[in-house]
Amino acid sequence: MPDEDKTDQTTSFSEDETRRMERVLDDTEYDTELGVEMAKDAQRVAAGELGEAEFYRQYHEDILEEFGEDDRELNGLLDDVGNVDAGDGEGVGDKLQALADEKDLSRREVMKKGGAAVAALSIFASAGENRAASAEGEGGDEYDGTRWGMTINLNNCDGCLACMVACDQEHKLSGGANWMYVFTYEDDHQDDENFLVRPCQHCTDSPCTKVCPVGARHTREQDGLVLTDYEICIGCRYCEVSCPYGVNYFQWGEPDHPQSEIPESQSQDERGRWVGARPPEGVMGKCTFCVDRQDGKMGDDKIGTTACEEACAMDAIHFGDLNDPESAPNTHLEQYKDEQENDMTFQNRKEHTVSTFQLMEERGTDPNVRYVGNEPSQDAEQVEGPVSYEDVGLVDDRKEEVLDNGAMANQEGGEEA
Repeated sequence: MPDEDKTDQTTSFSEDETRRMERVLDDTEYDTELGVEMAKDAQRVAAGELGEAEFYRQYHEDILEEFGEDDRELNGLLDDVGNVDAGDGEGVGDKLQALADEKDLSRREVMKKGGAAVAALSIFASAGENRAASAEGEGGDEYDGTRWGMTINLNNCDGCLACMVACDQEHKLSGGANWMYVFTYEDDHQDDENFLVRPCQHCTDSPCTKVCPVGARHTREQDGLVLTDYEICIGCRYCEVSCPYGVNYFQWGEPDHPQSEIPESQSQDERGRWVGARPPEGVMGKCTFCVDRQDGKMGDDKIGTTACEEACAMDAIHFGDLNDPESAPNTHLEQYKDEQENDMTFQNRKEHTVSTFQLMEERGTDPNVRYVGNEPSQDAEQVEGPVSYEDVGLVDDRKEEVLDNGAMANQEGGEEA
């Protein structure tokens, strides 16, 4: 159930945002109203306003009726059930672990099989427990090993769009499906020309994984990457409307690049799941943090790198393991903070010092992308950049849109590619 102290929901959605969600889902064969309500509540779960167990239970029967299965990612429920007494003196968590060991699966995989999840939820609900508080800062103990992420220094960005071109070429994207997006914007609260570089945020607590009925959108257990299994995805687009950052793209029609152009090593991850390169027709796609590189499929020297980072000549994008204090994103961030503490100007294209932030931090998704620079305000408005998308061979279907909530563009553009 929702925390008693958080029963007054603060995550609200405007009429325009609701209508946009409805327009997106009306293009599918699936239940629009169900998708909209789940999208909103998934974001409330991330914000701590609704319990994960309550969210799962609330929509379980509706999802079964609409999709014939309910294979949503049960991330927070592993904490929720914990060691709640199963009624025979043993904890639910202990029972799940024993079952996982027996089947040689992780507890997450056991929960996703369905039966164990429903049983655990029933026990959890009867115990009247509230959701356990999630770990802060470093993503808890979920990813004690590698946790891929970025630090993006917006002051260094000059809007050249090289990162977008590199992403487009490496992943064989169709026109308009820009997994990396660079906004140029004006803001009454800021001076000069401002840029916002926006890949998928690979959230620690991702609303998109909470709503996927078939388990196609998922968080990879060993490194925190949020990925889409293209062979499972049914194109319901619930993940698209649940994402507060507008990073998802639906593949309309046959992709520009045939599958024969994509090496198998750049599509199958180390589990044999099709999560890399561009999606097939009728499937959702988004930034993967170059998962094929992280799995060593392009050589050991590419592990810990991304195509966008390599293409950036301005030292704006820094990718690496956020759990490693010596990694590129952490080192760059610490260097910036040290300069700030000494009241010195950080060496970049602007002369004034600025802050660090996460996009829409108040949504509680805990993005694995941190920014150095000015955060767009709600008054920010997108303008033409110094380099046009057409000049570098890209299609920009979002250039007429206004930045929403100071963080991202509305999601309805870019879908006709």
